[in-house]
This record gives sequence, structure tokens and C-alpha cells, in this order.
Amino acid sequence: MFERPDGGERALLVHVDIGAPANPDELEEFRDLAISAGAEVAGVVMGRRKAPDPRTYVGGGKVEEVAALIAAQGAELVIFNHGLSPSQERNLERELQCRVLDRTGLILDIFARRARSFEGKLQVELAQLRHLATRLVRGWTHLERQKGGIGLRGPGETQLETDRRLLSQRIAVLGERLAKVALNRDQGRRARAKADVPTLSLVGYTNAGKSTLFNRLTNSTVYTADQLFATLDPTLRRLSLRDGRAVVLADTVGFISHLPHELVAAFRSTLQESVEASLLLHVIDAASPQRAHCAHEVNEVLSQIGAAAVPQLEIYNKIDLIEGGGPRLELSENGTPRRVWLSARTGEGLDLLEEAIDRFFRGDRVHRRLRLGPAEGRLRARLFDLGGVLSETGTEEGGWEIEVELPLRQLERLLGQGGVRARPEPS
Repeated sequence: MFERPDGGERALLVHVDIGAPANPDELEEFRDLAISAGAEVAGVVMGRRKAPDPRTYVGGGKVEEVAALIAAQGAELVIFNHGLSPSQERNLERELQCRVLDRTGLILDIFARRARSFEGKLQVELAQLRHLATRLVRGWTHLERQKGGIGLRGPGETQLETDRRLLSQRIAVLGERLAKVALNRDQGRRARAKADVPTLSLVGYTNAGKSTLFNRLTNSTVYTADQLFATLDPTLRRLSLRDGRAVVLADTVGFISHLPHELVAAFRSTLQESVEASLLLHVIDAASPQRAHCAHEVNEVLSQIGAAAVPQLEIYNKIDLIEGGGPRLELSENGTPRRVWLSARTGEGLDLLEEAIDRFFRGDRVHRRLRLGPAEGRLRARLFDLGGVLSETGTEEGGWEIEVELPLRQLERLLGQGGVRARPEPS
């Protein structure tokens, strides 16, 4: 048994390829993650194995190599670019006499730094506690001591059992609080659906430029930086389309390769904005050589949360970093917008994005003439609020004859509520 070492900022990074060699960009991403967490990278240890070692993941020889480098570089922390089991983490810390952190713990630490909203902090804490609960397994001496001393002797409960009980209680409390926050989010989504206000959700790999694009479209000041997970908390803003209709634009957390399942679970309520969206704006870093891989990883997470069936518009951002790259709009065979190439930083191509969004929502729109009586002023006002009125003339009865253009389902719902019939489309 040993006392678990205190944490430090000077870190060694360890990556071992299992089977096929790793992509160089994955290693660079790993380094960026460590730097984002505030680590001072003292060195990188790499290797290759056919299968993970069940005891230490990397094998005895590699553990000796890491231990020697710890002594040479004065490292205080070893970060593995892999998910370690509790026993592997415990065995490594015992042999290295140095604190060990796996990929999940590293991402959790970054999330804890980035969370700003009440909901975000709750979600991060819940994910951290769930991850920590799996680590309370007789590896740390302070966790197995009996309570002792005058007035402190209990019924034989060890510190490990006490910590487990306290963790379970805290996890239950956080779950209840997040359920209440999720209920408020659900109410907001139901209110937008009732008001026929569609939601557009920005999704994409971390650092693809979602927040920069969000700020451009909505004239907002959401924090942006050239770093992984620069923004964590979701932000919603109202956006007006070309025809005057209003939509809600949501900026969500960026995704990453091998995103831990507990993080996906903890942030499910936040990611629900993407599940319930009318359209996903999938932002892709056009200048990245790994853009296809990144897009695949994003689609994998979208499948996990049940958003795979939501219509998607691909936005290839950062064309200003591509030699000869220019803004353009690509359409599918049926004329539906498929891809937009733009630069959120310079503003090139934003008009094409607005056109693509307008085309998407115009695709199911119908053109009708309505004859409303004097008592149907509420329906008339609603049509104007939705921006669907093209022209209007008064009638002898004191009512109105209105020419409208609206999505078919929306128009049918409004007319059904008002008991009004639409005349055939004007010639």
C-alpha cells in the first residue's frame, strides 16, 4: 500500500499503439489536450503492442522506461492517451510513484476548467464523481483506515466505505438537480415548438470554428480561442432569416475522438438541443487534413445521442487557410443544399450559408390564399408574426383576403385551429 501522490503540472505523455500505428494528428491532439489542461509537457513516451497488458496496459518494460524518464525530467504526473481500468491506474501509480491520469480524467479536467454555467458545472461534477467512484478500490491507504479516536469510533465502517457512501449520495443529489434543469430545457423546447420556431444546432469537432460562426451569425460575443473545448456551455440566440422568419441557433460543446461514454451520458440533456433540432449545421475544419475522420467522429456521437436522423447541412469552415479556396454552395441532385464552403473569421460565404438555410426551410413551403372573417383577427396576427403574409386586401364583410407562404404542416395546423380553408394556389 502507498499514499497516493499529490498532483503536479509537469507531465509525461504516454501513447502506445495497439495493433495499427496511430495517426500523427491523434498524437498532436493528445498533446493539445494536455496543454489545454494546463500541463507542462516534459516528454512523450511512445510504443506499440499487439494487445494491452492487463496489469499496466503498457507492459513492464515500458513502465521501466517511463520511470527512468520521470526521474530524469522531474515529472510529477503521467498522462496516458488511453482509458485505464482502476486496477491498471493503481498498479501504475504504485510502480511509478507518480500520479497517473488517463484520457477520460484528462478531458474531465479540461471540462471542469471550461464550465461556466450552473448546468455545466453540475454536469462536469457528475461525470467526475462517476469516474472517481470506479477508482475507489483499495489502492490508497487513507481510504481503508477505520475511523478511530474518542468519539469517532463507528460501527466498523472503513474510510473506503464512507467515501463510497458519500459519493453515492452526492451523485444522487446532482442527478436530481440536473433533472430539474433538463425539465426547464424541455419546457423551453416545447414553447418554441408551440410557437413554430425551429431550432438550428451547430455541431462539430472541437476547434472547428463553431463559436466563431455563431458570433458572426448572431452578433454575439461567445468566447472563442484556438484551443480544444474553448467553450463548453450551450448558448442559444434568436436568428432572423431572409424572409423575416425567426429561428433559434444553438451552439453546443465540441466533439472529439474517443469521447468518453460518461461524458456523453452526463451531457445528454445539453446535447438534446441537437436531437430536437430542425437542422444540424455540421461545422468542419476545411483546412484540416483529418477533416473526414473528424466528421466521422462527430457523426458517431450524433448516433449515440439519437440525432443521426436529423437533417444535416455540412459547413466547411476556414477556407481562408486553404490555397485557392473560395466560398461556394453545393446542392444535392434534388436541389437541396448539401455543403457550404465559407470562412467564419473573414465572413466570406456567410451569404451562401444564409441562402442554404433559407432554401432548406423554403423547401416544404406552400403558396395559398386565405379568406378571413372579422372575427379571425387573432389568426391574421399570427400569420404576420410568422412572416408568412405576402399580400393582403380588405373584404366587404370587414375581413381580409390574404396571400400567404408557409411550411405546409405549419399552415395546416394554424388553419385547423381556426377552422379556415385555404383556396387553391394563385396562378
